[in-house]
Amino acid sequence: MKRKVTKAIFPVAGLGTRFLPATKSIPKEILTLVDRPLIQYAIDEARAAGIKEFIFVTSRGKSALEDYFDDAPELETSLRKKGKTELLEALKTTNMDSGAIAYVRQNRPMGLGHAVWCARRLIGNESFAVILTDDVIAAEKPCLEQMMEAHSETGGNIVAAMEVPHDKTSSYGVLDISEDMGSLVRVKGMVEKPAPDVAPSNLAVIGRYILTPKVMQNLNKKKEGAGGEIQLTDAIAEEIDNGNPVYGFRFRGQRYDCGSKAGFLQATVAFGLARPDLRDEFTDFLGDMMAMRDAAE
Repeated sequence: MKRKVTKAIFPVAGLGTRFLPATKSIPKEILTLVDRPLIQYAIDEARAAGIKEFIFVTSRGKSALEDYFDDAPELETSLRKKGKTELLEALKTTNMDSGAIAYVRQNRPMGLGHAVWCARRLIGNESFAVILTDDVIAAEKPCLEQMMEAHSETGGNIVAAMEVPHDKTSSYGVLDISEDMGSLVRVKGMVEKPAPDVAPSNLAVIGRYILTPKVMQNLNKKKEGAGGEIQLTDAIAEEIDNGNPVYGFRFRGQRYDCGSKAGFLQATVAFGLARPDLRDEFTDFLGDMMAMRDAAE
């Protein structure tokens, strides 16, 4: 019987320079998409997938991120006195049980693989998930939950994947496919940020992973890869070389790259339009904006 994956790593040590000056004092992961910070979307997805232990790889200046998950007794008392029960319920989703959440420091930026490696002692000899908060995925069934269901059948390592335009492959880790089974593909190689003319496919790795402890052992070697950084892609690819299974999983849903300004704005529009309490007013506003633009042209 396969042991359930109950631990997830959230690499959140990045400086968020693409969102300066906002991220000068606010962690990027706290930036708000409609009315929830990016980190909350990641936590909610992990909970839905059965994750019980949440490991954050942080850096200096991330104290606001840590505070976000603490109880706020004064605020809760104030809301309770004012009878604002809906807001109280919303706050409950931000609270984490004592001991459920842990923080480890990445002292200097050395790549995604290094960030994941920083959590090695908390992972031990268990399979684990990795969630990148920049990738927000709107899906009827949360992406990581879809992957967990697939993993219960296949075991091994699974990475979320989606087709991207061929001219964008240099922005992603790209899969070299040996067998295409529909939602699952068997992977025979992984290339980090290949130029379009040498990319083995246009199936790109997106920020969700379920990995075996052997990947963590590979990261222990601290091999430098693309950009002189320790790449998670390389540690996963080493498992293929060792004869261990690696799968790509075509998830059902829409991914938004909230690590870019354009992607963040696209997600804001999409999530705003998906909200029944905002949809009508927001739709009218967007229609007016488009009409004004067309008139100006």
